[in-house]
Amino acid sequence: MLRGPHPTAIFIGHFAMPRGTAFTRHWHAVHQLAWSAKGLLRVTTRRGSWLLPPTLALWIPARVPHTTESVGDTVMRSPYVDPVSCPGIDWREPTVVEAGPLPRALIEHLLRTDLTAEARARAEAVLLDVLRPVPVTSVTAPEPRDPRARAVAHALTAHPADARPLAAWGTEVGASARTLARLFVAETGLAFGQWREQARMRAAMPLLAEGLPLDSVAHRVGYASASSFVAAFHRVVGVTPRQYFPVHG
Repeated sequence: MLRGPHPTAIFIGHFAMPRGTAFTRHWHAVHQLAWSAKGLLRVTTRRGSWLLPPTLALWIPARVPHTTESVGDTVMRSPYVDPVSCPGIDWREPTVVEAGPLPRALIEHLLRTDLTAEARARAEAVLLDVLRPVPVTSVTAPEPRDPRARAVAHALTAHPADARPLAAWGTEVGASARTLARLFVAETGLAFGQWREQARMRAAMPLLAEGLPLDSVAHRVGYASASSFVAAFHRVVGVTPRQYFPVHG
């Protein structure tokens, strides 16, 4: 059981995270549900990176190394869950779950210090019961090690709308298109086109979270229209921008 005024299956961590706050690579002996009550959280594991608005949370199984950082001013409220208390949850990899009104209210409720042991146990059981996975894929654009490929990656991270082909990038960094293509696959696990699409989605997410119109976001990250951007977002992430960021609904 975890610490608290009573023996408890869930402890709620409450962290104010000003812009740029980061918790370097670490792990917990218990499960964590990474959730932001305000702002955006970015959580990264070896499986990828997730940008989490308040409508989504990430279940991080015990002993999975991860980093956590704020994107803008963020308030993180993370339930830490005793593995013994949730035998019905068998997610062995980080899993995105819906943070709808009920889970959010339960997390806030569990912050109270005046709950009886019985009331707390009921709320904990309901919270664990209502967690529902969302078919969201992590967005990841690993940095290549080779300095030529890394220079291309840095340039596209800074200017995701740059649509130059590999041959043009090769001329700039002193490598053939074939060499760059081979380096991206070998060092990131992604073909160059896949890597660029991932980088564009990573750049788009904070803009979507700010509530910018889809047309504006699309053009900023290199798509000719909102419809082509929405199709790419769905292909990469698994849901539409409207589903990921309900502000667009």
